Amino acid sequence: MKKPQMRPVFSRVLFATLCALALVQPVTAGAADDAAAPKELNLFAWSEYIPTSVIEGFEKESGIKVNYEEYGSNEEMLIKLVSGASKYDLIQPSEYTIEALIKENQLLPLDKSRLPNMKNLDGWYAKQAYDPGLKYSVPYMSGTVGIVVNKEKVKEPVTGYDEVFQEKYKGRIVVLDDAVEIVTWAMATQGKGPAEVSSETVAATRPVLERWLPMVKVYDSDSPKTALLNGDVDIGIVWSGEGAILVKEDSAKFQYILPKEGAHMFIDSFAIPKNAPNPAAALAFINYILQPAVSKEISKEFPYTNPNLEARKLLTEQEQGNEASYPKGSPKLEIFRDMGPTAVEIDELFTDVKAKSAS
Repeated sequence: MKKPQMRPVFSRVLFATLCALALVQPVTAGAADDAAAPKELNLFAWSEYIPTSVIEGFEKESGIKVNYEEYGSNEEMLIKLVSGASKYDLIQPSEYTIEALIKENQLLPLDKSRLPNMKNLDGWYAKQAYDPGLKYSVPYMSGTVGIVVNKEKVKEPVTGYDEVFQEKYKGRIVVLDDAVEIVTWAMATQGKGPAEVSSETVAATRPVLERWLPMVKVYDSDSPKTALLNGDVDIGIVWSGEGAILVKEDSAKFQYILPKEGAHMFIDSFAIPKNAPNPAAALAFINYILQPAVSKEISKEFPYTNPNLEARKLLTEQEQGNEASYPKGSPKLEIFRDMGPTAVEIDELFTDVKAKSAS
């Protein structure tokens, strides 16, 4: 299992291109003639994030063939969407990407009469600012970004980002290979949240990054747990699903900690592009995965926070009690918003400091 890289390098130029390439006007998803719709679904989603068994189960139940194409970042997905080389029925963007796509009128409104299983979702998700009322998107999985420590090696308490990036751990640290993540961690140590991203707050993180990055041994957004499992590193900052697997495998050895400064909460959802050839198939797939028994199987393979409350009830007590999947208490969690052209500045800063730290 892996939660792939999420680097939102969006620009005004990118979205201007996307708008120029849009060839159809928005219609309500589900308005197409089902009888005339092709019996296939072109799914464009994160790599290694949807169980094969779920896709096969949908194909068997619906008679709709799924063409599953994978991507490794929101940026990669957007560029492919912009190119127009392929037409997708269903995409799986993260929260800030959904917000940007809605602003640019690139998603179909959902026909909720065809999504009766949305009743199983936690109502909290419909109250989020990136898509109020879930008019355009349906949550798939959410999660956090937090610290994992090997307690056999790290004996002192670790509660925040600066306690990870210490000289004594130099060469024993794994982090996500993600510009926005790392820059916002640095901002957090300066008392700034992701909502305060600006050219000034981003530039102010350079000294922090110049101190942190030379200590990193492994950058890995695909499977950061691997370096911890292999003993190549002792501490890291990873996706919660990765942390949940480590805790499940050896809770005496690994611990998942949400940083005291605040942690990023991400929400990955399904959405239908406005020029989708077969929105009816997309709606059928979404409704299928919202079945509690199906959603439970997704959680078992990818133990993030499942937005499906009925599916959660089917998880074991151990799975529900894994604090990497389901944090206890009231941790400080922040959801990213569309950062616009500032995301480009973040990427340029991170790339520059990372290259210099490796030389």
